[in-house]
Amino acid sequence: MEEQEKVKVNYVKEVVEWILCILIAVVLALLVRHYIFTPTEVRQVSMKPTLIEGDRLILNKLAITTHKDFERGEIITFERPAIVDPRSSQIDQENPVAVYTEPEGLFAKFVYYGLEFGKESYIKRVIGLPGEHVLIEDGKVYINGEELVEDYLPEGRKTERKGGYYDFTVPEGYIFAMGDNRGDSTDCRSFGCIPMNKIESKVLFRFWPFNKFGKVN
Repeated sequence: MEEQEKVKVNYVKEVVEWILCILIAVVLALLVRHYIFTPTEVRQVSMKPTLIEGDRLILNKLAITTHKDFERGEIITFERPAIVDPRSSQIDQENPVAVYTEPEGLFAKFVYYGLEFGKESYIKRVIGLPGEHVLIEDGKVYINGEELVEDYLPEGRKTERKGGYYDFTVPEGYIFAMGDNRGDSTDCRSFGCIPMNKIESKVLFRFWPFNKFGKVN
């Protein structure tokens, strides 16, 4: 009987150790994914031709974790706003900010932010920085009165006033972003500027397809 008890105790101990190892591995994986690096696949057309559907990227979340400043031209990902196509009565050029809602309860927040169930992200390019005046006019973008040179866009591509935000100052703590595929991109022109705390990552590099491996400009 004593031998059987020892076997049972050892078995239980081994099971507990395996469970602890699995839990630690899951926690470490979540920490790396949410605070350092994570892979993703492009599923939108808004960044064509810079990024196309099926491209696989490594996202740098460490820059967000350490609160590194953003630069114009960087490609970022951010949480989708709650309202992406506001009514005209909801558009305010004096307060051009996107609307977000928060999940209620600790468990709902963990599922949404931790496991990212039901969470959707957009990938766009930083155009306007905090305190800058943005004007979209005659197919061009002007920052503080000067035309923005966008070498990353195909020749002849114009920026139209798609949505209600086209003449405003980016509030402090926010950025203004657009997709490179200006005619087919739901972006800050529609829903307003993005708060910094809703930005999730910067695009570090593309690893698939192999013939495009490297930094994304």
